[in-house]
Amino acid sequence: MTVGGKLLATLAGSVFPRTAGFNTIDYATAAPETLMITNILMFIGGGSAGTAGGIKITTFLVLGFAIWNEIRGRDHVTIAHRSVSSSVQRQALSVALLGVAAVISGTLLLLMFTDYSLEKVLFEAISAFATVGVSTGITYDLPPSAQWVLMALMFTGRIGTITVASALALSSHPRLFQLPEERPIIG
Repeated sequence: MTVGGKLLATLAGSVFPRTAGFNTIDYATAAPETLMITNILMFIGGGSAGTAGGIKITTFLVLGFAIWNEIRGRDHVTIAHRSVSSSVQRQALSVALLGVAAVISGTLLLLMFTDYSLEKVLFEAISAFATVGVSTGITYDLPPSAQWVLMALMFTGRIGTITVASALALSSHPRLFQLPEERPIIG
């Protein structure tokens, strides 16, 4: 394979799991490292304005910059000389954690309903949640109960996180009072 061909295959392997659902490799025979990287790409997904699934790149970046600014000891999250409000940070955290909860719940249910390995079941769950459409080849052999779990994950991934993000953005109600501040021990 030429250098250009390898570059194209690498680009396709990093883009397709986030949006398209096309296969450039047979995921049933993929190494565990490949499945893990693909899981991460699928879970993050594509851009917020697109139709790609996952938690979205912007959500991931807001959380990443929040962590980076916390490590650096900064009070406010800034990205490209712009401040990110705490409400946006809370929305990003909510969408990401609800996504994690959906994938974990779906994975546990799939493990209960099937005899497949964790890495294959997790791959299927994340693919369903992120509405990617790739598979390790086990989808056709799943019992109906496991297929219902995948359908629920697909529905949640396509409608759920968008709806939650929108609901959080629209449900801002200012309080007329402020509670005392608490500083619990973290970590």
